[in-house]
Amino acid sequence: MNFKGKNAVVTGGSRGIGHAIAMALAESGANVLITYSSSEDAAEKTVNDMENMGVEGYKYKIDQSDIDKIPGLMDFIRNKFNTVHVLINNAGICPFRDFFDIDAKLFETVWKVNVESHFFITQEIARMMINNKTKGKILFISSISAIVGGKYQSHYTTTKSALNGLMHSLAITLGEHGIMVNSLEPGTILTDINRDDLSNQEKRSYMEKRIPLGRLGDPSDIAKPALFLVSDDNTYINGSELLDDGGMLVNLQ
Repeated sequence: MNFKGKNAVVTGGSRGIGHAIAMALAESGANVLITYSSSEDAAEKTVNDMENMGVEGYKYKIDQSDIDKIPGLMDFIRNKFNTVHVLINNAGICPFRDFFDIDAKLFETVWKVNVESHFFITQEIARMMINNKTKGKILFISSISAIVGGKYQSHYTTTKSALNGLMHSLAITLGEHGIMVNSLEPGTILTDINRDDLSNQEKRSYMEKRIPLGRLGDPSDIAKPALFLVSDDNTYINGSELLDDGGMLVNLQ
């Protein structure tokens, strides 16, 4: 898949799944702008690594729970890119909590980062694509948690289901302009979000046994299908949810 000459924005691109996707895009020739919230060293290294591949790499620090910060991000994007061809809505948080311990402040923070910020970032990027007559690709990184529940993820599962609903609507609205929108639903992927939770060896072994492939996913397992969905090779998949979980969901017995 060739992304040479294309410009991509990856939210939450300094670590985990976002980092894997950003690096795969750069390796395929794309100029990539990542957002990050706190990992300054990781973001700087990501940009340096991309530039060493001969592409343009940029970073922008933003707290995506603060919607008022989005205009500044868009000004930065417009200053770097004349248009955007690919948008990966990846940034997300999942502070594990019991349902009865989730207060309004925590729920609002998770909602703003996981859904609201991506709603308005997508709105602005899509407007940019349309104004430049760019037939771009937009991908939401949802989760298997949009399909199945999690005892300590009731706030998180709510947001991931919402992302899929948003994606369905945008596939209709933006499809009229030649912009294709899909979502990718990772299963249990070892990232910073769940690293502490899976440090419990008993729980990790249980999760591995539930996966027919016998292992937890790696961020690179998500980057490969993500690249296909936002590439020119994808000519007709629009409004779809792709589950990428090693077969965990169907393993009920």
